[in-house]
Amino acid sequence: MTENTQQQTAATTELPTQYTPAEVEGPLYERWVERGYFEADEKSDKPPYTIVIPPPNVTGSLHLGHAFEHTLIDALTRRKRMQGYETLWQPGMDHAGIATQNVVERELAKEGKSRHDLGREAFVERVWQWKAESGGQISGQMRRLGDGVAWSRERFTMDEGLSQAVQTIFKKLYDDELIYRAERIINWCPRCLTAISDIEVEYQDDDGELVSIRYGEGDTEIVVATTRAETMLGDTAVAVHPDDERYRHLVGTEIELPLTGRRIPVVADEHVDPAFGTGAVKVTPAHDPNDFEIGQRHDLPSIAVMDEHAVITVHGPFLGLDRLEARSAIVAALRAEGRIVAEKRPYTHSVGHCSRCKTTIEPRLSMQWWVKVGPLAKAAGDAVRDGKVKIHPQEMEKRYFDWVDNLHDWCISRQLWWGHRIPVWYGPNGEVVCVGPDEEPPAGEGWHQDTDVLDTWFSSGLWPFSTLGWPEQTESLAKFYPNSVLVTGYDILFFWVARMMMFGLYAMDGTPPFHTIALHGMVRDQNGKKMSKSFGNVVNPLDWMDQYGSDAVRFTLANGANPGVDVPIGEDWVKASRNFANKIWNATRFALMNGATIEGELPPAEQLSATDRWILSRLNKTVAQVDAYYEDYQFAKLSDALYHFAWDEVFDWYVELSKTTFFAGGEQAKVSGRVLGEVLDVMLRLLHPIVPFVTDALWTTLTGRESLVIAEWPADSGFRDEAAEAEIENLQQVVTEVRRFRADQGLQPGQKVPARLELDGTPLAAHEAAIRQLLRLQPEGEGFAATASLPVAGATVSLDLSGTIDVAAERKRLAKDLAAAEKEKAQAEGKLGNEAFLAKAPDNVVDKIRTRLAKADEDIARIQSQLDRLPSA
Repeated sequence: MTENTQQQTAATTELPTQYTPAEVEGPLYERWVERGYFEADEKSDKPPYTIVIPPPNVTGSLHLGHAFEHTLIDALTRRKRMQGYETLWQPGMDHAGIATQNVVERELAKEGKSRHDLGREAFVERVWQWKAESGGQISGQMRRLGDGVAWSRERFTMDEGLSQAVQTIFKKLYDDELIYRAERIINWCPRCLTAISDIEVEYQDDDGELVSIRYGEGDTEIVVATTRAETMLGDTAVAVHPDDERYRHLVGTEIELPLTGRRIPVVADEHVDPAFGTGAVKVTPAHDPNDFEIGQRHDLPSIAVMDEHAVITVHGPFLGLDRLEARSAIVAALRAEGRIVAEKRPYTHSVGHCSRCKTTIEPRLSMQWWVKVGPLAKAAGDAVRDGKVKIHPQEMEKRYFDWVDNLHDWCISRQLWWGHRIPVWYGPNGEVVCVGPDEEPPAGEGWHQDTDVLDTWFSSGLWPFSTLGWPEQTESLAKFYPNSVLVTGYDILFFWVARMMMFGLYAMDGTPPFHTIALHGMVRDQNGKKMSKSFGNVVNPLDWMDQYGSDAVRFTLANGANPGVDVPIGEDWVKASRNFANKIWNATRFALMNGATIEGELPPAEQLSATDRWILSRLNKTVAQVDAYYEDYQFAKLSDALYHFAWDEVFDWYVELSKTTFFAGGEQAKVSGRVLGEVLDVMLRLLHPIVPFVTDALWTTLTGRESLVIAEWPADSGFRDEAAEAEIENLQQVVTEVRRFRADQGLQPGQKVPARLELDGTPLAAHEAAIRQLLRLQPEGEGFAATASLPVAGATVSLDLSGTIDVAAERKRLAKDLAAAEKEKAQAEGKLGNEAFLAKAPDNVVDKIRTRLAKADEDIARIQSQLDRLPSA
């Protein structure tokens, strides 16, 4: 089916009796790396296949989400490498601005210091020191999993080359007027002391309060409601809808703002919903994004009332109070003045929290740097609409378009010290100079660089091309850009994927960063619940790797990977995958001990038995099926297909059916040994991308060749034999039916029973020895008296059970089971026949009773059949 150009040495049958992953996986992976199997050659004339790793944070360690994603990427790249592509799986890590700075600041706090004690330059040096000593532990964990990445090309978003790329694109965007600086409302974290983007805000329902406050007096009175009473200190207007008759007489007038002594205007704005609440809203332009827009439309002043720590800065009795303390104090003061109309506690509403530290976000007016995303987002949307980039599964396109078509300008500045510092200098006379990577910054008295750094997603948005050497026009860039596919979770479609699309199309002259975006779901526990430390259901994949092996973890994850759908996983499933790896090992070991070989040509079809032709036909169909599933990113289906082919068809049927041939010896045993070698060779190649360790250890033993990593991917030879498949399917029906009957009669699996097989005139006649071997059936012998006859698949199997079971005891046991089943049926029928019960019972309860009735009917039919088949007492 395939040819292999690797140097072949003598195959050996010397396999340990038991597969021990810990003894195989580590040394085998290091051998792969030492031999350079995973490296990519930009000078190669092979077609390229490129995937970039979604860069994990330098602070991170391998979690199940990483293991899941890496398993899928590794499977794709291993297969393409075997298919003859120049394959690059690009590794690297993200500098993780906020997370890394927080880690190092906590380390400093243990020493009784803050970053301000060190100063900026010394603090950044301390972060680099931490990275060298403690960062990047995930790289070692990726090796444990078997990631086939090009380690010599590993990149870091803060390394010299990527820093040059960041500065280059910032300068280009700035010169094209796509980057600007402006004072606008941003999401501010009072704990991290930095702006964060909309997509880094996590919303959850919190219990708060809703307070209705009376502004103005008498005829000018307006009631507004708020969950953030402390912001009223910064109100600069009350807004009503222009068509609201209740307030039309007040539009253009001023009313008193309680507690402040200020008067504020009443403005008409279509943003206001007259049907919500009182139809009037307080306007605080410096502390709410919608209010900011209203303020812009009506030229209202913006009054900031809190500092970066969310502490009140307005002079008066609330100065210096934390926002929550101020909220209570202001409501108390308003209550004392008779201004509170209504109070509701608790009032559950959606509140934004920092995704990193979970602190409640404070909308805040701030001078920040922004990307004008309009033209960039349009290009990112058009690339998918025009078919340049495909999103898989296709139903995820809507989610993508909903995002890029409604994208707001992106705040890219962060008030941190760790990260790419914004390359803009300010002069003593108001000058602003953006400096490119090859330019000297302005010098002289009064010049200083912007203190902010760029959002981490800014640098990771360049990942598909900056890792290949851009802005230099390198051979790697020419060879491996655009990437073939991006494999990532749907949860970062907006965080990362949209950024890469915008920057890739912009920087690379309209060429998108990848051809396909393959989206997967999130890993959940076996009950479908999100994994969380607070739920106590978080799993460390390294623990499972230690206990069951990396292949078992990989196969479990791949077997649950349906496109765009969340993946439940539990330890029992990993155990089952461990058992699968053991089954592969043990069955291959048995095959090698009984003559399985790849030496010599595969005999022509006319020299093969029906069993041999059947397994080769099924093998080729499986190759075609697996290929189709890979092209459609159907990892769960391809894993399931491989599992059932290997376990059910090869190990449980073909190997068992061939045992009589092997034991008999002779020429036919040699033929079957060659067929079994062929089947194992191809099967191990097919399994290798998912379970690389056990398959490589077995394949090199079987073939004597160097490694599966560089073996050829099997091709469908086109061989099909429908007649042989039908013949073996009939044989399977006979064996399955007789096994079921034996089990129903309480016979032990190994218990031998005299039997007559009437197979003459059927293709099954040639399989009599195998059927008797599989079913533990002895020849008839003298005194044979059939007590049961089973007609199946055109054949008849007659069994003599006299002396093998206690018929009276078995009849008594079955009668008891039959009575229990009939009682269950009667109870279910009674409830389903009760109209009063049906009128009151929930649908799910009624459905359960109907299921019980159907099960009782099945049990009665099965037990009655067993009784009918019993010999007379």
